[in-house]
Amino acid sequence: MKANEVRKMSAAELETKLTELKKDLFTLRMQHATNQLDNPVQISLVKKDIARVKTIIREKQLER
Repeated sequence: MKANEVRKMSAAELETKLTELKKDLFTLRMQHATNQLDNPVQISLVKKDIARVKTIIREKQLER
């Protein structure tokens, strides 16, 4: 996910995307713990996406 794509989203869309990414991270961690995860790099990618979304949310809050 690119930062430009995230910036185009509304505040409500960002919140739903954040909860969706957190759920994805949880499932990836569970798969990793049970040795069912094929690509462990996905965990770090989802973490970076979460950080990106949180950063954009904060930027939008400061604009107000």
